[in-house]
Amino acid sequence: MRLRSPGLLLLLLGVLQAADAREQEVRALVGSDVQLSCVFPESTTFDLDDLYVYWQISAVGHPTTVTYYLSGNSSAGLEDNRYRDRAWLSPDSMRHGDFSLRLYNITPLDEQKFNCLVFRKSLQLQKILDVVVTLHVAANYSVPVVLAPRGPSEDAELTFTCTSVNGYPKPIVYWINKTDNSVLPEGLQNSTVVLNARGLYDVVSVLRIGWTPSASVGCCIGNVLLRQNLTGLCQTAETFTTPEPGNTGSHTDVRRREHGAVLSTLAVLGVVVAVAVATGWVCRSRCPRGFPTRCPAAKPERTIPDCV
Repeated sequence: MRLRSPGLLLLLLGVLQAADAREQEVRALVGSDVQLSCVFPESTTFDLDDLYVYWQISAVGHPTTVTYYLSGNSSAGLEDNRYRDRAWLSPDSMRHGDFSLRLYNITPLDEQKFNCLVFRKSLQLQKILDVVVTLHVAANYSVPVVLAPRGPSEDAELTFTCTSVNGYPKPIVYWINKTDNSVLPEGLQNSTVVLNARGLYDVVSVLRIGWTPSASVGCCIGNVLLRQNLTGLCQTAETFTTPEPGNTGSHTDVRRREHGAVLSTLAVLGVVVAVAVATGWVCRSRCPRGFPTRCPAAKPERTIPDCV
């Protein structure tokens, strides 16, 4: 049987099932390049004109062409637009039984099951190789940024906010008590995860704990795919000498300052009155009433005031 139309051949190959396929798993970071392995198990040299090599993905049950090689025909025009200029097969490697796919500039959309199919024309299109490669895509989250309470609060709780961006897949978010490194209950936090324009995830987590004079907590972002869980990215926030709720605010401080000013004024007035009383008593003791002319004249070296 000879098929001259590459499109018709791809249609026929697309309905083939991979029940007996060998399966592999590969991990790759967003923006990197990756090789999906598909190698003939025996050491054999192939004639490229005798081969049909086909890489596909199945999106919602519908096969999508990634790239292919059809005995001298290039894969121009029939591959999916997402993989145009990003997927490459090496002719030299295929001659030696290596039909691996080189995929460039990985994106979150590349997290798929890729199927490698190899047929020989001389064997009436017998399938000689069937490999399924599951590609897992990951991206490191940014170091968490944690904001602690900045000033006195009338609330009976402290609020901490943690932000981390551009990660994949969805994160595991948890808070720890830095005094003993224990994990805080999930009920104390509220995390929001959203998909950004790059297809990556941003997360904002808010922690609310009861009021305490000092607190030291850590926000951790876990990435299971990168094996970052309880040893993932953590950032610490601390707050100290937090005023007790109910005794905070500017009005309390003003009242305290006014009370201090009143006490200082009364103290000064008390000293003045004491000095005046002492001076009067000295004058009376030196100038008996009714005999003012008998008062001795003040000597220059003394500082006792004249009698009135």
